[in-house]
Formats: sequence, structure tokens, C-alpha cells
Amino acid sequence: MTPVFRDRTPKQFKFSGEKSRPIVVNFQGGTVTSDAGLSLIAEIDRKLEITSKFAQCFQDYRQPNRIDHSIESLIKQRIYGLIMGYEDLNDHEELRHDPMFTLAVLKTIGIEDEPTILAGKSTLNRLEHCPEDIEQGADSRYHKIRHSSEEIESLFVKIFLESYAKEPRQIILDLDVTDDLVHGNQEQVFFNTYYGGYCYAPFYIFCGKHLLAAKLRPSNVDPAFGALEELQRVIKQIRQQWKNVEILVRGDSAYSRDDIMTWCESLSGIDYVFGLARNSRLIQMTTTTQNRALLEFEQKLSTVVSFLETVFKPDEQLPEIASDLIDNSIWYKSLDYQTRESWSRSRRVVSKVEYGAKGTNIRFVVTSLTTNKVPPSQLYTQKYCKRGEMENRFKEQQLELFSDRTSTHTFAGNQLRLWFSSVAYVLIQALRQKCLAKTELQNATVGTIRTKLLKLGALITVSIRRILIAITSSCPYKHIFATAHRRLKMLSNTA
Repeated sequence: MTPVFRDRTPKQFKFSGEKSRPIVVNFQGGTVTSDAGLSLIAEIDRKLEITSKFAQCFQDYRQPNRIDHSIESLIKQRIYGLIMGYEDLNDHEELRHDPMFTLAVLKTIGIEDEPTILAGKSTLNRLEHCPEDIEQGADSRYHKIRHSSEEIESLFVKIFLESYAKEPRQIILDLDVTDDLVHGNQEQVFFNTYYGGYCYAPFYIFCGKHLLAAKLRPSNVDPAFGALEELQRVIKQIRQQWKNVEILVRGDSAYSRDDIMTWCESLSGIDYVFGLARNSRLIQMTTTTQNRALLEFEQKLSTVVSFLETVFKPDEQLPEIASDLIDNSIWYKSLDYQTRESWSRSRRVVSKVEYGAKGTNIRFVVTSLTTNKVPPSQLYTQKYCKRGEMENRFKEQQLELFSDRTSTHTFAGNQLRLWFSSVAYVLIQALRQKCLAKTELQNATVGTIRTKLLKLGALITVSIRRILIAITSSCPYKHIFATAHRRLKMLSNTA
């Protein structure tokens, strides 16, 4: 027998305040929401139909006469919850009664005696539960919702292509892997010595702030495992629409593999720049550059020490003080290099030799770009180093959209959760790109946008004529909200 839940929350809470009047707090405010900014997300989603297209990647084998919540409404509810900061399905036991979420998923909001209730945690769990031991589809008794992985993967690239009004001259694709620590007995979880824990190792492809691929992988595989296949799939889809765009593939030393570089070299309009692990041969090839960097630094140091000796009393600490006042000497040089066994041909390698008070720091990158097209210093600083921005995308995904909440048992279920977080990111990026450009939030992270623009307190009033969402008058970002709304109205429907 199911136990009856009794709400034991006190009816009111008293706080100290004015001398003449006490401060009383209760939970009897009625239809009040803390998520009024969700109206912006829902509106841009209606314009671009992102969750609607995502829902088309699912097949529903449930009996239509027994369905209260369609696939699309379930997906909207789940993804909107992630955007608003609700990572757990259990949160929806209360959110299902929130009128703001009801309006966002296009349900008709009910009146007090006939409220509209959204899906609870158990119904939403049927959406992402992917058991491995039973057949999915129409013949399954327990799991009647399935998804197409191929269609979902293709959707991210399609949304990226649609975000451009015309074909760009060049795009840069960033490849990288991050860790996703887990704390259970999930499928395909292994201990990774580099990350120091049991984890997954999801693989991502970004173009600037646009997400093109999010592939969950076990952590016992090579860092470049599956990278070439994903890269081929993404570029093939891009080339179908953009015939002449120049593509630069960028990544760290994990991707300086002969098969990846050879494939890029075999196609016109595709170049690469990858980090390259240093070795004794490469260090030896930079001996002359090291000497020049050392000589330049010593000359700058000697000049500053001589000046300080004219101002201060000569002291043994003057060289140390002078070294803090001058910049390190940095030299770049192009090399022609081929490994003894792993590479099929020689390639251009650019070395960066930096000498300072703490010694020498040498880095290498390998590229298909010629010296005439991109000189060594520009290649390293402008083409390669900017790949570090991708780390901020990982932070947004994991810390603010909960892509690391891979706590279901099955690997397929966790991959689906990763895609839910990815679609949530795509929605936020669409809002950032199309509605927040040239505002103070144009480069804000997901967490900042959520805090300042989406988590807004409001009173909801329902009448026959209209539904009024009255946001607090003291909202400090009402001008940005107004700008976003104005640009939303100018945005045409993709339909």
C-alpha cells in the first residue's frame, strides 16, 4: 500500500524586523513563479523550432488514446528545466504545477479549480530510460519511446548551418575531450589515471560557441578514438550546404595523428593545426632558436640592470628585480619534421621558444598551413592558442547545464542525457546570438544569463481575456529583457 504523503511544512515563518511590526513569511502567495524569463526561451524556441526538430528524432509507440503528454511536450519540459537550473527529474514533481512551465510547453493554463498538470518524474523517466535487456519499439511492453542517434547527431549540424544567413568564408572546428566523473555502476565506466577517477570521456566538436557534436565515450579508449569518424561526418554535412567554405580543424596534441592529418590533406579547403608533444629530436632542432632567445633576454636584462644601478645602490638582488620588469623573449620558427614511424610524410611544425627568468619553455604545433599563408608567430598566437576558449564551453555544459549528470545505469541513457544538455546549450546560444548581441550579456555564460535574465520573480494572473506575468518592478535588467523581446519580434519563424 502506498503511504500517504503529508506536508509537514510550517504554515508561516516569523523573522525579526521593525520594532512595531513582525516579518511573516509563508508559502501561500498563489501563482507566483521564479522563472518568468523562461518566456524568452520559449519564444525563441517557437521561432526556431529547436525542440520541435529534436522531438522529431524520437518515435512514440504509445497508444494515442492513452497519452496525456506528447513527446514534444516532454522534451520541452525536460530541456527548459535544465536551462532554468533544475537538473533532477525529481524537481519536476513540483515544477509540473508551475504555470510558467505550463505556458512554456504550450499547454493551456487552467483555472484554480481545474489546474493543468505537466508530466511528473516517472513519465519523464520513460523518455530517457534506455534499457539494454529488452527490445525497444512497438513490441516492447515497458519502453515505447525510442530515439534515432543518427538523426540527433545530424540535427546539431543542421541547426548550426541554419544559424548563418549566408555561407561564411572560413570556419574553425575545435576538437576536444573532457572528463565526466561518475559515482556508481554505470555501463562502460572505467578508472582513468589522467583524470584520477572513474569517469566517461565525452568528445565534443565546437565552431566558436556553436555545438556540432557531443559523443559520450568510455574513458578507457584513446583520446582520439572516434575523432576522425565524427570529423568526417560533420564536415560531410557542412560541405553538402557550404561548397566553398574554408575549414580549419584545431585540437591539442591528442589529435596530431597521421590518419586525421592525412585525411585533411587529401581534401581541398581543409587545413589543420594541432598541438604536438615535444621530444628530444624536436628540442634538438630548436637549439639555434633557444640560443637566440637566451641572448636577447640577457641583453634586455643587462640594459635594465645598468639603468637600476644608476638609480639604486648596486646590489645582488638587482638582476632579480630587473627580470620582473622585462618581458620574456619569445621566438618562433618553422621546422620540417617527420616522426620515425608513425607519420607517413614530413610536415610543417612551428616551434615556440620562450626564455625568461624561470628558464626555457618550448612548445610545438603541427599544421598543413604554409609559411607563405600564415607566418609562425601568427599561426601559434592567432590560429592555435584561441582553442583554449573551448574550455569555457565545457564549463557551461558541465557546471551550468549538468551534462555530467550521467547517473543512469545504461550507456545509451547517459548519452541521451548528454544530448538533452546539449540541446539546452543550443537554445541558450541561439538566445545569446540573436537577442543579446551588443548588450552587456552578449558574451555572458549560461549561468550569468540564467541569473540575470531568466530567474525573474513574477506574479501570474489568469483571466478570460489574457494571462498576465507581472515581473518584479525592481528588476535591474529590464532594459536587456526589453531588447531581447524586441529582437524576438523581428525574428522570422523557421517554419
